[in-house]
Amino acid sequence: MIIPKDKSATLNATVRKVACGAAEVMPLVAVTNLARTLEKLQQRGLWVVGTAGEAEQELYDQDLSGPTVLVMGAEGKGMRRLTREHCDFLVRLPMAGSVSSLNVSVATGVCLFEAQRQRRRGRPAS
Repeated sequence: MIIPKDKSATLNATVRKVACGAAEVMPLVAVTNLARTLEKLQQRGLWVVGTAGEAEQELYDQDLSGPTVLVMGAEGKGMRRLTREHCDFLVRLPMAGSVSSLNVSVATGVCLFEAQRQRRRGRPAS
């Protein structure tokens, strides 16, 4: 997991407890410049997929079966402009009824589940 050094939550005792053990096995890297880091990951062959409520493509139509970086924006504000510009694709999670968005932890879980589902199948749903 890659997070910005500034303006992001720290891995404190509360976060570790809520993570239910995942914080002990998931590497966490804080970087000074997230946009530059995304650029370097792209140069190494990873696709950068950002989540945005206004994106035209749905998560389930995006190929997540290969080396992929998922970018989750801040709750309320979403991604910063420069971070968004470094995404190869933008996807949205389909919402139903009057629910317009999910909190970032739930949205991340949905995205990770879909990536894992596709990797087991070897391709996206459509």
